[in-house]
Amino acid sequence: MTLPARHAKGEDKIESLLATIVGSEAVSTDPRDLLAYGQDWTRFFTPTPSAVVFPQSEGQIREIVALARKDHLGLVPSGGRTGLSGGACATKGEIVVSFDKMKRVIDFDSSNRSVTVESGFHTAELQEFAKTKNLYYPVDFASSGSSQIGGNIATNAGGIRVLRYGMTRDWVSGLRVVTGQGECLNLNKGLVKNATGYDLRHLFIGSEGTLGFIVNATMQLTTPPLDASVVLLAIPAMEHCLTILERFRSKITLNAFEFFSDKALAHVLTTSDLTHPFTKPSPFFVLLEFEQNSAETTDLVLEVYDDCAADGIVTDAVVSTSIQQNLELWQYRERISESITRFTPYKNDVSVRISQIPAFLKSIDAVITEQYPDFEVVWFGHIGDGNLHLNILKPEDWTTDRFRSACEDLSRNTLKVVSEYAGSVSAEHGVGLLKKGHLPFSRSAEEIEAMKLLKAVFDPDGVMNPGKLL
Repeated sequence: MTLPARHAKGEDKIESLLATIVGSEAVSTDPRDLLAYGQDWTRFFTPTPSAVVFPQSEGQIREIVALARKDHLGLVPSGGRTGLSGGACATKGEIVVSFDKMKRVIDFDSSNRSVTVESGFHTAELQEFAKTKNLYYPVDFASSGSSQIGGNIATNAGGIRVLRYGMTRDWVSGLRVVTGQGECLNLNKGLVKNATGYDLRHLFIGSEGTLGFIVNATMQLTTPPLDASVVLLAIPAMEHCLTILERFRSKITLNAFEFFSDKALAHVLTTSDLTHPFTKPSPFFVLLEFEQNSAETTDLVLEVYDDCAADGIVTDAVVSTSIQQNLELWQYRERISESITRFTPYKNDVSVRISQIPAFLKSIDAVITEQYPDFEVVWFGHIGDGNLHLNILKPEDWTTDRFRSACEDLSRNTLKVVSEYAGSVSAEHGVGLLKKGHLPFSRSAEEIEAMKLLKAVFDPDGVMNPGKLL
């Protein structure tokens, strides 16, 4: 991608004004920084920020917002930039506000089992901090080493263990935010019980930085899980997933229940040193993780497997026997996204009720086959919580613009199917730039109007992540 050119008009003034707030060393207009910080993992938008600023305090953020309101400047929040919907893309000369320098632990409350961290604290750092206190932070995903807590909250990130532990929303007990009016709100203050009217905390969770910027968050921790084991299953047909899920869940406590297609596995094997886990091919695979909460747990798992195999809904299995093998089996699932990145995938992160997944997947496949039969489609997702990742790979001889246009045309038909199933067009990656035109497939006109009214209250001048979500 071409490095963004410097904006001659007004750029020096903006850089100078920002420098008076944060210091010249915390402002960059270097084209390499503009490129790196001006986009997320989405590759459909050309980043053109005017500057990148690195605040270190709430006061500096408030001053940056005041400057933006006064000079009518757009502000784009930048965390780990691992999003897949263009929510952290600066495409119209906005100022990128990076939280890289705001990653301190502010407070740990052992009685409350909570820790307050700044927005730039990495997800993996929170997980490691919890371990040092003999506690556990359960929200996890492949990008945990890069993603930041502020971004997780802004998109209500999910991940691989939602089946057991829920979404990011379920672990946020307090938020401190700077709104688009430049006001600081201290929301819920880490309380477990608080029945004093509107819980504004939940407006900012999932708002993608369009209402305000998260300064710090109080995150709940929990008891570490018991040792886990992982099972990788080969299954002959997608419609068997629900039966398999129900049978295992009736016997053991599941942490995760994931699936992926043979095409997804093929890309992982091509781009890694992993070997095929089975001797015979299979169209689909299921990966499940469970706690070893009794001596009989493994026996129960093998009992369920034997029942499934006898009924022909499972054809083979690998059962981990060590923590190292757990990690190795998870690699088949977690490396999928990175393995297909080079194909500029057009991603649909959708969800429906769990019971609808097999029929829904067939309906979507039928639409794609009819409209673009030559497109390669890679499926994977979190069957246990109804979340499917539909990835359409760009043909090598297609330009990005042609491919994006074709996928947007195709999406209008696939998202009609999502709407018919009363599903969501974005299960865990937000709306951003890429999906804001899709919002009416999941939200009513009345809901969208209510969102716009809320945006006007908290961000009357429209400076907070302009153009995203709405």
